[in-house]
Amino acid sequence: MPDVTIAESLERARQRLTHALASAGRDGEDACLLAVSKTQPAASVRQAFAAGQRAFGENYLQEALDKQASLDDLEGIVWHFIGPLQSNKTRAVAEHFQWVHTIDRARIATRLDAQRPAALEPLNVCLQVNVSGEASKSGVTPEALPALADAVVALPRLRLRGLMTLPAPSDDPAAQRRPFAELRSLLEMLRQRHPQAPLDTLSMGMSGDLEAAVLEGATLVRLGTAIFGNRAPRP
Repeated sequence: MPDVTIAESLERARQRLTHALASAGRDGEDACLLAVSKTQPAASVRQAFAAGQRAFGENYLQEALDKQASLDDLEGIVWHFIGPLQSNKTRAVAEHFQWVHTIDRARIATRLDAQRPAALEPLNVCLQVNVSGEASKSGVTPEALPALADAVVALPRLRLRGLMTLPAPSDDPAAQRRPFAELRSLLEMLRQRHPQAPLDTLSMGMSGDLEAAVLEGATLVRLGTAIFGNRAPRP
């Protein structure tokens, strides 16, 4: 995509989010875009950064590390890991990212905590919740969420910020809202359970359900192709 096209697409995405927030009766600063840059070249990330975008989400670790190395001159860029997280990836993620959205078991959280460098700020984390109950989706069950949150809050090198979900896709606005409403309710439960934790984040909503997510309190909306265009196939 040419530079101007990424800038224009980013502006359209921002306008869509602003309109969704206004329609929900929320302040325009209540939510922000997370640009999902997986499979996009570093040059495209650089163009989005030049257009004012600062938060980028990556799913594939080695691709992300290569991209970060070529973009290390960009001050203020914030990297979010939003892909499945296995034990053999935790050290690199702990060392090179500011956020992780996909913690769904205590063992992964413990490894991230132990491997987060002391010179860095605590790692901001969201717990991934499988609110739709899909066997193919990762995420802790709503029933197991309190125990996982208890474990993560106790880890000094992690900062529990909120929850993330990837619900089953739907074209029905009412059906789209239900899992997001459940995630919001779960976050409110955790706020009562852990009043000292900075639980301010609901990572939910993508291109097809942004408005429904915003109506239910989304604070981070993940958009990829709406900003960068179609992704190149992975090798």
